[in-house]
Amino acid sequence: MKFTECDFSQKVLSGIEKAGFTECTPVQERVFDTAISRKRDVMVQSQTGSGKTAAFLLSIFELFEREPEKRHKALIIAPTRELAVQIEQEAELLGASMDNRTACLFGGAGYKQQEQKLANNPNIIIGTPGRLLDFANSGKVSLGDVDMLIIDEADRMFDMGFLPDLKKILRKTSRSRDRQTMLYSATLSSRVTRLAWEFMNQAEEIVINPEGLTVKEINQVLYHVTNDEKMTLLLGILRKEEPRSVLIFTNTKHMAVKVSKRLGANGFQAEYIMGDLPQKKRLKIIQNIKAGQLHILVATDVAARGLHIDDLEMVINYDIPEDPENYVHRIGRTARAGKSGKAITLACERFIYGLEPIEQLIDMKIPFEHPDEELLDQEDKSAHMKHISTGRSQDPRRSKSDRRRPGGRKPSVTGPKRSSRSARPGISEPKTGAAGSGFEGKIPRSENRDAKSDKGDSRSETIKPQSEVNNPGRAGKSRQPTAPKSPPKPGRDTSIDSRLEYYRQKYGEDFKVKE
Repeated sequence: MKFTECDFSQKVLSGIEKAGFTECTPVQERVFDTAISRKRDVMVQSQTGSGKTAAFLLSIFELFEREPEKRHKALIIAPTRELAVQIEQEAELLGASMDNRTACLFGGAGYKQQEQKLANNPNIIIGTPGRLLDFANSGKVSLGDVDMLIIDEADRMFDMGFLPDLKKILRKTSRSRDRQTMLYSATLSSRVTRLAWEFMNQAEEIVINPEGLTVKEINQVLYHVTNDEKMTLLLGILRKEEPRSVLIFTNTKHMAVKVSKRLGANGFQAEYIMGDLPQKKRLKIIQNIKAGQLHILVATDVAARGLHIDDLEMVINYDIPEDPENYVHRIGRTARAGKSGKAITLACERFIYGLEPIEQLIDMKIPFEHPDEELLDQEDKSAHMKHISTGRSQDPRRSKSDRRRPGGRKPSVTGPKRSSRSARPGISEPKTGAAGSGFEGKIPRSENRDAKSDKGDSRSETIKPQSEVNNPGRAGKSRQPTAPKSPPKPGRDTSIDSRLEYYRQKYGEDFKVKE
């Protein structure tokens, strides 16, 4: 259906025309029919690239126009600051012909400028949960008069731990029967539906099949490679395909930094985004890739959530995602609005277990290709790099010589004397980086979960005094009598009588030699 066939006011149609929209997407058509025509709450399952942002923004604008005598106020909650900024930009584009006042509130930026926007009494507030709650608790923003509420990417808010903040915000708004609520999520899980049941008024469920939106229009390719070959193959793909814009996904922040810096060493202009970056730098990187000034961006799933790049030519899964739904989210950033795109997945031995759940979810086998010699026969100028800093500080307890040896460590100069790690019973040697990974001596977070404490750092294992090992509940108290030591273990040449005496002392049994 064309937008001109919808019952939109002239001002709203003017914004649609300026944005260059002509045909409604399936989710837009369904939302317009329910949210505008019947003024019902909606709970929508839709994927990235389905046009959901325009669906709820145009619904808000049309209701503003149809009831000008009312002082409508809309609140849009988004999980990330990048998504909040993009919603604000699209609202300014689609609402260019309307007299709307918008305030975008997110963390990682100063309060003063955002407070000035709130002083203008905006009728559309866009924000992330943490910053919204800060302003609400301080009295800088009033949520009690919100009569239109949008919850965008609800499932991702749950994954990021925002559910408690989200519920606090919803309780500060008007009652569900006094406002219209629209909830959008990639999946309508039990957590999402429980939230809808608690805070929405008999919402109508709208489900758009994710495979029909993201998979069929994308040229998917799967390469099976070893972990050591991944960077070489990535270089071959980039040199052969020469994509104008490519988004490379990794499963960890550590790997995102590593891939970006190794690409830079090979002459590719690449940047990475993650939650640890300063907000100004993050926004600048995103603006550069959208403007075509940056061609390669490396990101994790969380950092890229809500990141929309027009005409994104290629997505590369450097790591197979551990959550199969993230595969759909990743490749859905290309082939948007009916355009074609390419998604390449590198399957190594470390993440191969995630392939089968992905193929079950999308109900198809990802086409497999053998990498030819041209792709693998690449010069990698970063191969010699033994260590690529991720911005983390080194453990101050380790000397330079220790850091040069994989897993090496010297005793602390201030702590009690200890024997070497290999001599301590029950303590195994630390793991080292994968061969050829360039990270020898470091233990990746995802591979050392059992060795670290809840609040510890996986890069260094705290060595406790022996008294704390024997009596963990009495650390710091007076020294307690220790149990008698076990008898020395007999060697191979020890007599039978000595061996039997050893077993009697150790196990408390009277072992007899069979005649």
